[in-house]
Amino acid sequence: MDIARILSEISLEIKRQIGLLIDRSGYCTHVIVGDNKSIVIPELDRTRNTKTRLRGIRLVHTHLFEEPLSDEDLTDLVLLRLDYITAIVPDIDGIPKYFYSAHINVDREADQSWTVLQKIYPGQINNGFLSEVEELENRLNKNFTNIKDASKINRAFILGVYPNQKLKRPIEHSLSELAELCKTAGISVVETFSQRRHSLDPATVMGQGKLKDILLKAVQKDVELLIFDLELTPSQAKKISDFCDLKVIDRTQLILDIFARNAKSRDGKLQVELAQLKYLKGRLSELDDNMSRLTGGISGIGGRGPGETKLEIGKRRVEEKITRLEKELTDLKRRRELNRKQRNRNDVPVVAIVGYTNAGKSTLLNALTNSNVIAEDKLFATLDPVTRRVRFPEEREIILSDTVGFIHDLPPDLTNAFKATLEELGDADLLLHIVDISNPNYQEQIMAVEKILSELDLITLNRIMVYNKIDALPDDFHLPDDGISISSLNKSGFDALLQEIEFNVKDKWNYFQLERASSIEGKITT
Repeated sequence: MDIARILSEISLEIKRQIGLLIDRSGYCTHVIVGDNKSIVIPELDRTRNTKTRLRGIRLVHTHLFEEPLSDEDLTDLVLLRLDYITAIVPDIDGIPKYFYSAHINVDREADQSWTVLQKIYPGQINNGFLSEVEELENRLNKNFTNIKDASKINRAFILGVYPNQKLKRPIEHSLSELAELCKTAGISVVETFSQRRHSLDPATVMGQGKLKDILLKAVQKDVELLIFDLELTPSQAKKISDFCDLKVIDRTQLILDIFARNAKSRDGKLQVELAQLKYLKGRLSELDDNMSRLTGGISGIGGRGPGETKLEIGKRRVEEKITRLEKELTDLKRRRELNRKQRNRNDVPVVAIVGYTNAGKSTLLNALTNSNVIAEDKLFATLDPVTRRVRFPEEREIILSDTVGFIHDLPPDLTNAFKATLEELGDADLLLHIVDISNPNYQEQIMAVEKILSELDLITLNRIMVYNKIDALPDDFHLPDDGISISSLNKSGFDALLQEIEFNVKDKWNYFQLERASSIEGKITT
């Protein structure tokens, strides 16, 4: 009560709200002076205490016009995970008249993320604050314990914000694919939100009001990630992150993370690292003016004043590493070209498998060649190109090459990074376009693959459409008649597929035979 009276007297005298941030031991960590209607809470330690779920700090501040806790007060309570928030209302003599208090609502399904308590008068104050907070945390921890173990880590909200223009594909298809990407990355999707807007908000993408509502739900449901179904600008990512304690990532970051996890070869790892650095380069920000350092000699004698800031140093180092990686990749590209020339000298036709990610390309390669390439029901389970030989009758064979899967709106940096790998498709004699016919959106996926092939100037190559996963179709499904229908899982339809491959490469075999015969005849004549 003594502190409450002092705050009330000073606040009334200077006609400004005054606030204290107090930890559980009773130590005042911050004194805040605002205007007559509000205070601004300074940036607090952003380290999340997942064990206790609350920050361990309560806010006590004054209200000068007998107003209850505002929406801004209650939002700060939840987003900052404060133990409690209390407003002291002083009378005209600067004596505390009554108190408004609130705490976080521990009910996950409640409409509100906070619980506002009944106002109390000075004589009703009790000393059971710490026991109340302990009870709140016990209930929060109990709720968290009830979540399935697999869903406790990397809990996320998916956010899709789309301008009111003609969309490339239905919103639900895009969000469904983003959810599959999350599954591949080991992220548990708690809820999905979508919004149509006339135009994207330049600061927060979806508008501050809508974002605030989502953030309140995120805290209530123990969500720690916000994943946007678009590429955020550096300023948008920073402003959204500053608005809450949650990690904010976009679709590009998610795909980059998956690629970084799944790349196994030296080439693949370099390409992913290069794409990550190019993405990071434009997102380096200077967080503290104190990061600058002085360089040169004594002031006035050869001194150059403030030297490079940490931001400049970071950008320079990133640029240096990008240059080094590009040089290494150029060297690897030369080696690939030598390998391709060697294969061409061996007179073996090359058949390349292309298709949307998770269409079953690696499973098909394994089934045709008795290999054990990683094949999982995940997007981008395999990234590195793999080649195997397939033998046909009469001592004839082909080289079967698997490539990285395609996807809608592949990040530009990744597209450029993998172009070197996909250039090998240009030497292929035949493309097998694998389609997951069991996917409801298979026609969209076909168009996405053909768009990428067109961008790589490969659309004119001879192709066979291969409709995979027919084992997952209902009996009354009508299969397209412009390709071969197979099941890589149970190896049905393989005879027809191999016959079609043989038919398409037989001219190449015959050409090689004529070349060899002509070469042998020339040697004999000589």
